[in-house]
Amino acid sequence: MTAHAAETPWVGSKGDGGPALRVRGLRSGYGESDVLHGVSLSVEPRTIYAILGKNGMGKTTLLKTIMGFLLPRSGRVELLGYDVTRWPTYRLVRHGVSYVPQEKSIFQDLSVGDNLRLALPKSSDFHSRFEAVAARFPVLKERFQQRAGTLSGGEQKMLLIARALLARPRLLLVDEISEGLQPLMVWRLREILAEERGRTGLTIVLVEQNVDFALALADHYAVLKLGTIVEAGRVSDAGTREAVEQHLVI
Repeated sequence: MTAHAAETPWVGSKGDGGPALRVRGLRSGYGESDVLHGVSLSVEPRTIYAILGKNGMGKTTLLKTIMGFLLPRSGRVELLGYDVTRWPTYRLVRHGVSYVPQEKSIFQDLSVGDNLRLALPKSSDFHSRFEAVAARFPVLKERFQQRAGTLSGGEQKMLLIARALLARPRLLLVDEISEGLQPLMVWRLREILAEERGRTGLTIVLVEQNVDFALALADHYAVLKLGTIVEAGRVSDAGTREAVEQHLVI
């Protein structure tokens, strides 16, 4: 298996018919230092794509560049058929993209309910959408009035996922959601993401270090190493785990 994702020609038109996400030759970084060195990948609609790698390899930088938090130095980003290379983040969100960051980006002093309401521009949409999400996260309904900062680590991760899903995105970017969680909670989050993809046709890009979690959930994968994709393929391909793990050893 090789990093063949960069070899596919650029395709995609507005609306349906092209990749949900396409990245071509992306360079990005901080200050004068490049972190990403020409990253290219293609994610088909209604699939789950795992981006694996050790700490410091550029995984979070890739998601932040896709989401517009960092401007690329060169290359191109296409989301859902549109060239969005320099779109501001709010336009990406309106275009159907939700982002679950690695850091806990909840408002600690607000209630669970108020954190969730922030996902929607119109309060009139909240009740119907919350009922659908609460079916997957009943603990959030039970603790609707509770201050979000008093939730457990796993419950805060659930709040982040629920808030992202309230927007009914077409593309969900998730950064290290399993980090620091108990195995039962990791299993539950895996189940929720898989069910959501099956129910709505959601496309998910999943940045992870947890190989078991990622490979159990994803259809395709890529390994990011020092800002470059060094391995990519289908999770179902023979030898996938060995191919991934050889890049993750110390």
